[in-house]
Formats: sequence, C-alpha cells, structure tokens
Amino acid sequence: MSDAAASQAELDAARLLLARMGISPADLLQAAADRPPSPTFTEYVPVVSAAVTTGTRRAYGSYWNRVVEHWGQRRLDEPTPSEIERLAEYVKTHVVARRNARGGRSAAEHLIAALRCLYKRAVADGYISASDNPALKVAKPRRLPSTRRAVADTRLAEINDVAASTGDDPALDSLLLRLHTETACRRGGALALRPVDLDPDQCLILLREKGDTVRWQPVSPTLMRYLQRHAEERGATDTGQLLRYRNGQPITYRRYDHLWVRMGEHLPWVYVQQISTHWLRHTTLTWVERNFGYGVARAYAGHSERGSDAGTTATYVRATLQEVAAALAALTNEPHPLT
Repeated sequence: MSDAAASQAELDAARLLLARMGISPADLLQAAADRPPSPTFTEYVPVVSAAVTTGTRRAYGSYWNRVVEHWGQRRLDEPTPSEIERLAEYVKTHVVARRNARGGRSAAEHLIAALRCLYKRAVADGYISASDNPALKVAKPRRLPSTRRAVADTRLAEINDVAASTGDDPALDSLLLRLHTETACRRGGALALRPVDLDPDQCLILLREKGDTVRWQPVSPTLMRYLQRHAEERGATDTGQLLRYRNGQPITYRRYDHLWVRMGEHLPWVYVQQISTHWLRHTTLTWVERNFGYGVARAYAGHSERGSDAGTTATYVRATLQEVAAALAALTNEPHPLT
C-alpha cells in the first residue's frame, strides 16, 4: 500500500470515528476558533506565580523572570520546541558560576521544568491544547549523580563545635543542626515548623515539606525541650513560625546560607566540598539504612510510596512510627516515649 493510500485510509477512519461520536470536522474548527487568544508571557507569568505554592514559586520564579526577559511580549502559543531548546542552552551557558556548578545542566533542567509548569496551567485555562504544549516536546538534560554523601562522625562533631562557639546566635545554629540531624528534615520543613506542631507527650513534631507532604516525625525529649524553650523565649505564637532570631523575627533560608559560609571559614573542608544542610539528611538516612534497613530509612525520610524508585515491595515493608522512633532512640542514645 502506498503512502497516499495509507493517508487516505487514515482519513476515512478518522471521519468514521467522528461520525460515530456525532462530531463533524466543522465542530472541531469551531472549537479551535472559540479558544481565547493566548496572553503574553508578561501577562501570564504573574497569574501562574500567584496560583502555585510558595516552594514552586521560589524554585521557578527566577526562570519565569528569564522567560519574560526574552519573550515578554510574545504569546504563549508562539514559541516552538526548538526555541525552548535554544533558550535552555542560553541559560545553561550564562548561569552564574559557582564552585559546585556542573556546567549549567541544573539551570537548563529547571528552565524546562518552569516552562512545563507554566504551560500546564495554560492548558488547564484553555489557552492552548495539550497536544500543542511545546515544553513537553523538549527533553530535560539527564541529571548527574549527586556528589552529596554522609558526613563522618568526627567531621559532624567539628561542625557542631564551630556552630556552638562562633557567630551571633550559637544557640539558634546549634538548634538548627540538631533538628536536621535528628529528623533528616529539609530546610522547608524546619522553616514551616510552628509551636502548635509540637507534641511533647509523644515527642513528635509535624513536618510539612515539599509536595505538600505532611508527617509526624519523632524527636528526642532533649530536642523537644529545646524547641519549646526556643519558642517561648523568642515569642513564637502557636500558629507562627517557631524558629526565630533573638529579636523575635522569623528566620529565613538566608540563615542557613550564613551558617555554612561561617562553617567554611573555620573548617576548610566544608568550603572545599560545599557542605550544606542537605548533607545532614544524607548522613542521618545513611546511618538509619545501614542499621535499621531500607523500609525504616524510607519512612524516616518521609518519602512517598508513589516515588518512581519505590517499587511495589515498598507497600508491604512500610515502617511504623514506632520503628522510626526506635531508630531515633538508637541514633541519639536517648529513650523515646513511643519505643
């Protein structure tokens, strides 16, 4: 069968399918004509930014700004996949150089993810059809393996010693390090913590992290006392942010930045390896996995069972809160009420 014959056969099949559905080709043309005109990027980016979560806005905001900078007066349905690839390459080659930079791959990946988020909203709002979404037709750069790993016990002790003996608020910095070491929480989870999220009777804290995940995480009685004392001394209201400066103002991500810059000034290896708060998460979860197994480590981390790396087995080996508390008790060498 020739290509022309095959094309004709496909057209006949399409007409037959439309006829059975009660739809005429004119109906399809009318539906396309009824679609509202696409807004420009300058007009639409603020709409999307206002609709997403704070975490998404923080992750993609700078990339949306870059899109507006290059395509501000263009309409959403104008850029092609090739143009998106060219913009991603531009962002990749013009990224701010940092010691831990990896050739701009992350910047290109985040730009494409930011555009996918924007176009997903545009499809939902009826400005373009799902089949015309150009961002989905562009592949993200392959993500390289992370260079982060567990920090040795002796190195972790050095970090805690420097935090407790330097800076303008050693009590705050020591509390941050202990919170992240005990719970393996992310920075967003720590910053979202409120006094009302503390359960002192069972030594549990409620963590709200990325992806709108919420979970109860065991903490040691000692950490619970420090968290309560910190909230009381620094004037945190029940539903306000718990972690605060001495003047009562809530801390931000900048506190972490200043903390690790100071660590690098006192500990050269911290600067050379670009140690950050997320390394503490690697440290704790590695220890839990080695001593209590994958199921407990997964629950300790708060990873969703729907994750692509979970597999069906994760449904059957899900750890209980008591098992997580037992791992914490062994980690801190301190009894926990749930064990």
